[in-house]
Amino acid sequence: MKPLQSAPSLVEQVHRSILSSIASGQLRHGERIIQEQLAHQLGISRQPVQQALTLLRKEGVLIDAPGRGLQVAPLDLDHVRHMYEVRAVIEGLAFRNAAERNAGAAAQQGPALIRAGRQAVASGSYTEMIAADMAFHGVIYALSGNPLVAPSMETHWTQTQRVMGEVLMRDDKPRDIWDQHEALLAAVAAGDGDTAERLARRHILDAADFMIDRLQQEAG
Repeated sequence: MKPLQSAPSLVEQVHRSILSSIASGQLRHGERIIQEQLAHQLGISRQPVQQALTLLRKEGVLIDAPGRGLQVAPLDLDHVRHMYEVRAVIEGLAFRNAAERNAGAAAQQGPALIRAGRQAVASGSYTEMIAADMAFHGVIYALSGNPLVAPSMETHWTQTQRVMGEVLMRDDKPRDIWDQHEALLAAVAAGDGDTAERLARRHILDAADFMIDRLQQEAG
């Protein structure tokens, strides 16, 4: 029998909607989020909204607001740095394993992901750019053949999306991220695990340096 593909739960949909609004700048640091208002706006009951807000609070995206409700938390740059250090190690493993185990599949699936990424940049949509980036890395996690990679990375992607959104809003011209992705894909498709791991680690750490620099400039 084929595995069943379950649709995202209502809680997951609310979680994604709020996170997307934060990453795209519709909800900014310090903005208040009240459960009842959000449920009314979305046309749903309070329970899934409450669960989504609780999850976002645990993930550090939201904090308690003075008086009532929650508000969008400020970014903690130390946490961002630590998160990217951990990501670099896991991403390096994922890209190495993908190269050594599924080079052929990467060669087949990769070009469409690169095209989609470049199209997202051309569109100017922050939401599409972030989604394309996540899709590229998600395929590599699957091709790594290690079932622990994706769940391990999932804990970081909430904050990563927010960081990416904050930086995209501050840059007139996006970085050459898809040139980097294309080089990563070439190493994986060639079955070169050493190069794939090295480039993946550098890709993540360079991203951290770039993003933290932009966020520090804004704070200063």
